[in-house]
Amino acid sequence: MKDTDNYYPNLFSLKGKRALIAGGAGGIGSAISEALASMGATVYIGARTLGKSEKLARDLRERGADAHAVVLQVNDISVMKEQIGSILEVSGGIDILVNCVGMHIENPAEDYREEDWDQVIDVNLKAAFYISQTIAKDQIAKGIKGKHIHISSVRSVIGLRRGYLSYCASRGGMNMMIKQLATEWGKYGITVNGIGPTFTRTSLVAQYLEDPAFYEPLVQRIPLGRVCEPSDVASLALYLASKASDFVTGQIIFLDGGLTACQ
Repeated sequence: MKDTDNYYPNLFSLKGKRALIAGGAGGIGSAISEALASMGATVYIGARTLGKSEKLARDLRERGADAHAVVLQVNDISVMKEQIGSILEVSGGIDILVNCVGMHIENPAEDYREEDWDQVIDVNLKAAFYISQTIAKDQIAKGIKGKHIHISSVRSVIGLRRGYLSYCASRGGMNMMIKQLATEWGKYGITVNGIGPTFTRTSLVAQYLEDPAFYEPLVQRIPLGRVCEPSDVASLALYLASKASDFVTGQIIFLDGGLTACQ
């Protein structure tokens, strides 16, 4: 029988764990970086440049966390692999990978351009796989039972009456990638899961959420009557990064206030 007085309170501790958060300086990524750092993880905050990530890392260090800004350029796979290699060398290994990278280019399907399709798929799906692959190869070699968490979207399973063709397709592909990687890497003790938020309150979408004509119909479709907050995503990421989720893998958990339940 477990010593429950110590077992359950310690389930969410990340002391001694090393986490790489790709896109870790964005609206969702910064919340996840803060959450993991608050529970004791050493966090490596990956971004295209050191500007925002260094500011966040410095703020976390001032609050007593072990945080580092790192450059991660996902638009060039060979460069990205080299950068991850440098992170692995400095850190000694990564226990937790959180991939928050994402983009979209909006155009009607009948007018969608090949170069826009390629760019979105390359960033949202191709880079997601090669980030995971590069980390997993090192984890397998070192016997690290790692945690991989990818930020997907409700739009991976629900269409949108706007020109989000490549975004929806890339997130749908990510969901299947997560299931496949979980299936292949389970024998190494590596878990792979996804988080599928609905519309999330970040600076990138502030203009939409401040528009009542957009906001009111949106929240009326969500049973809990509000949009997702970055802290909601960070809380779920914390669970998936911790020992509490050791028997959870290959899952896409929709963080949507019940939206997908009523579609």
